[in-house]
Amino acid sequence: MIKQTLKKAPEATEAGGKSQVVALVLAILVGGLGIHRFYLGYTGIGIVQLLTLGGCGIWALIDLIRIITGDLKPKGGEYAKKL
Repeated sequence: MIKQTLKKAPEATEAGGKSQVVALVLAILVGGLGIHRFYLGYTGIGIVQLLTLGGCGIWALIDLIRIITGDLKPKGGEYAKKL
């Protein structure tokens, strides 16, 4: 049983256990502040979005679409939970 748990753990934590649903909710609620980018591990881009208010909303809208389609993934790889 322990071996099975150890085998599953690296897959689930490959991207830090990030959820696509959480990223989507963050992009919808506070997309203009770039909080979803911080969540996904893109700190540098998150700071730029924070300072530009998500590129006046345009960048936040593009990120929202990219999260829905699965194109914007966590920095570590794939989502642990998808839509």
